Amino acid sequence: MSIFHEFDDVDKFTVGTVGRPGDRTFFLQIRAEGSRIALKCEKQQAAAIAQYLDKVLADLPPAEDRPIAGAMELTAPVEPVFVLGPIGLGYDRSNDKVLLQLEEVGEVDENGEPVDDENRGHVRIYITRGQAAAFAKQASNVIESGRAECTWCGNPMDPDGHACPRMN
Repeated sequence: MSIFHEFDDVDKFTVGTVGRPGDRTFFLQIRAEGSRIALKCEKQQAAAIAQYLDKVLADLPPAEDRPIAGAMELTAPVEPVFVLGPIGLGYDRSNDKVLLQLEEVGEVDENGEPVDDENRGHVRIYITRGQAAAFAKQASNVIESGRAECTWCGNPMDPDGHACPRMN
């Protein structure tokens, strides 16, 4: 049976990580209508959502609402309902909200076509412009808080040390 959640009024939409730099797992977390769900995602997916939101917001008036500082952290426990796959994003002018359609990654056949598309989980949410701006900022902060880059080779440095290929 597939999971389907749809929320018109979201209290919280954020991104965060569990684990130490170099071994982090990324999660999207949504709180609405008395429930909280998490989706496991890739860093690149969080970055892509943030980039899209920034692009949409650039064409709109500044948001008046903003989540409270510190309210963008993940709330424990973080138990994902599924692993994020395809992402759909849009802007609904009629209600002045951003629409996010988040789907579960599904199995594909040898041709790359979805197998059993009907049983994939779906989460559809509408967020305000302020929530979209806060998510984009949070995503940027979370992504940048990863491993530092080596000055010499540009590769990420592990907390336990770095064997730089340029330093023989």
